[in-house]
Amino acid sequence: MLLLSQHVQVGGALDLFTADAGGLGYLLKDRIIEIDDFLASIRRIAAGGSVLDPIVIRALVERRAPASALAALSERERDVLGLMAQGLSNTAIAARLVVGLRTVETHVASVFTRLGLLPTPDEHRRVRAVVTYLNGGD
Repeated sequence: MLLLSQHVQVGGALDLFTADAGGLGYLLKDRIIEIDDFLASIRRIAAGGSVLDPIVIRALVERRAPASALAALSERERDVLGLMAQGLSNTAIAARLVVGLRTVETHVASVFTRLGLLPTPDEHRRVRAVVTYLNGGD
């Protein structure tokens, strides 16, 4: 399901992604500029992924108290985590930020460490990092 909206509705976004973030998207109509990006978002959602407009992500994060686990992240680590929350792979993040893949991998590893997300066989750290980001660090 893809929600196209003219305005950011933080409560609606939280409700949408609370149950199951698979196959869901929330994009702002006036920010859809490139048809190829829009079609890629639809394909990602159809494949069970999720897509969030960066402005929606920012609104969700700003709604939360500023003192959080996210405060420990550098600005670049927050940028990387925000792109992870959009469903981008490390390769896509590297292309978007115009940095090397190894640099992104280093930032992702640092995000995991700073958020205290240790590797376990039962949990996916990338998903947990994104959920932490969307919850404002709580």
